[in-house]
Amino acid sequence: MELTIDRLTKQFGASIAVDRVSATLRPGVYGLLGANGAGKTTLMRMLCDVLKPTSGSVLYDGVDIAALGADYRALLGYLPQDFGYYPDFTALDFMRYLASLKGMDRARARRQSLELLELVDLANVAKHRIKTFSGGMKQRLGIAQAALNDPAVLVLDEPTAGLDPKERVRFRNLIASFAQDKIVILSTHIVSDVEYVADEILVMRAGSFVLEGSPEQVVAQVAGKVWECAVGPREADSLTARCTVGNAHYGADGQVVLRIVADERPHAQARPLEPTLEDVYLYLFREGPAPDHADETAQTRAAGKGGLHA
Repeated sequence: MELTIDRLTKQFGASIAVDRVSATLRPGVYGLLGANGAGKTTLMRMLCDVLKPTSGSVLYDGVDIAALGADYRALLGYLPQDFGYYPDFTALDFMRYLASLKGMDRARARRQSLELLELVDLANVAKHRIKTFSGGMKQRLGIAQAALNDPAVLVLDEPTAGLDPKERVRFRNLIASFAQDKIVILSTHIVSDVEYVADEILVMRAGSFVLEGSPEQVVAQVAGKVWECAVGPREADSLTARCTVGNAHYGADGQVVLRIVADERPHAQARPLEPTLEDVYLYLFREGPAPDHADETAQTRAAGKGGLHA
């Protein structure tokens, strides 16, 4: 099973939302990370054949998804960013309705609907109307409907929006169980959602992939660029104004401990720290011009990252 993205581009008037993106995806979890407006949703809508590209193509096992049509959509599970539902349907009725649209027979539809509602912890409210659900419950229902019909390609756009920390842990465990034999594409700007679950990470900025690889390979790109120092409040204000600060902790002694992402040592007392994926995000999406990662991406590809290419 292979999903190939070949020089995919989407242009709206003079604005280019996705700019000649290429990648080859095989079974596993791919975390698509980027700030709002990076082009993630546009890319995912093209992967789901909801939006037609301006140029380029998406191939499933070598065949263009536009030519596959309904056969491709039968292999697809999709949770859009703005998940729509019928408020007067019960959760179970909604699942069974969508199962019928996917061509599932009645017995299988009921069985799988109940199993998925159990997995997302909605079995006890299966017969409650959706309009009574909280935002997090609706989002869990959206995740459940995306997994109907055991899709080969599962595309999830901001799936953890509205979920509390406990629900997000449940979601990550659920995705890990789904991804044994599926291509799972998870788009988010919440770094921790992909840090623990993704096999490969694609970092998107201004419509292009600027960094890609395993979590360890991506994090390694900011090695030597993460620092910690303890300074007084006035100096802390000065450092915060001119540096990218990931965290500030105010100690009982009046000192402020700063975690800073910077190319050079930001302060004489700063000591280097091991980087995290959040540090990568802060480094790439800091104010000012985008860092040039062409060399790092080439080095990562040369090291062998399992099928992704820019």
